[in-house]
Amino acid sequence: MHPNAAFGWTDEAAMWAFVSERAFAHIFAQTPDGPMVAHAPVVVTTAGNLQFHLARANRLVPHLDGLTTLAGVLGDDCYVSPDWYARPNQVPTWLYRAVEAEGPVRRMSRDELVAQLDALSATMEAGLAPKPAWTRAKMADGTFEAMLPGIVGFEMKVTALRGTLKFNQHKLPEDIAGMVAALRAQGRDDVVGLVEEQAFARSTYKGPGEAGA
Repeated sequence: MHPNAAFGWTDEAAMWAFVSERAFAHIFAQTPDGPMVAHAPVVVTTAGNLQFHLARANRLVPHLDGLTTLAGVLGDDCYVSPDWYARPNQVPTWLYRAVEAEGPVRRMSRDELVAQLDALSATMEAGLAPKPAWTRAKMADGTFEAMLPGIVGFEMKVTALRGTLKFNQHKLPEDIAGMVAALRAQGRDDVVGLVEEQAFARSTYKGPGEAGA
């Protein structure tokens, strides 16, 4: 995570909500064969753990059971040009929010894997409403069971959760105002909302009409 305390994210409920919404992570591990990373959809359990599945042929699969790993979730990122600031002699940067979850991983049973798959598809399909939700009941008899051995499920017992909200909240109000105007012109209202939320929280920015006040 970013070492600057100004960007620290400590609201665990908000971090878990972000992970659930993004639902996709990079799974990092140090193995006897060297460092490895896999990319996987994730489900947050009610116990505050992470469940995910990988293709059986993924080279990380043989190493994961019992291994301590790191899951990284990234979102809402964008480049910032120094030209957007009111003050000169500044440098480019990148805005983003991210969460890291760390902990030992265990291999899940078949029934746990099926439950994870059902939970994941139910969550994702709900976001496509009013489309009728897809379920595996729509598959031909035996198809799901035939495909299931091709993947392996895992659960991380999360022992540490760390987050970063880096949205230039440490900048002066006039610099934030210039950046916000440029981001709006690019259609990045998604990032603007997070920029203003963090600036408001730190009382460094009152809005475009009051920049520098």
